[in-house]
Amino acid sequence: MMSLIAIALLAGQTAPAPTAAPAPVAPAAAAPAAAGKFTLDTPIETIEADAKAKEVLTADLGMDVAQHPAYDSFKSMSLNQVAPMSGGKITDDVLKKIATDLAAIK
Repeated sequence: MMSLIAIALLAGQTAPAPTAAPAPVAPAAAAPAAAGKFTLDTPIETIEADAKAKEVLTADLGMDVAQHPAYDSFKSMSLNQVAPMSGGKITDDVLKKIATDLAAIK
């Protein structure tokens, strides 16, 4: 459902009303940041909140993700969730590079 909403937002259309309430985010989602580790399953807004992790995203994606016009629609999603909706811009190779660079953050 999030992918339909993101696509509709990118196309400038109104997204259809969701048929069911989204599942609540588990408290464990914040655990990677607390432990100083970020993964491809960490919410993008959590990665963006850390200066070093944000540098990784900016360098590896070639843009400041927070400046993307649809940032508010995908910021709670992970890179693994957003990649299939990126129109081929976030490839498996890009994800591997990001994962390696995020894991190197001390």
